[in-house]
Amino acid sequence: MMKTLKEISNGSTVKVVKLIGEGAVKRRIMDMGITKGVEIFVRKTAPFGDPVEVTVRGYELSLRKADTEMILVE
Repeated sequence: MMKTLKEISNGSTVKVVKLIGEGAVKRRIMDMGITKGVEIFVRKTAPFGDPVEVTVRGYELSLRKADTEMILVE
């Protein structure tokens, strides 16, 4: 079942299925190494959901809440 990264709870590892969105935002997400098939570990979500701290390809990243809504995972 597909969800957005925003809906994933802390401590979960998920696989990217698809990136929604266009242009510069999608390119910025891809530049962080977040592409189809990659695994993302959700480390921590701030109290109001922004930012979301994740580990991708061994790198620790902070994602904006708006970005997490564009990443479909399973």
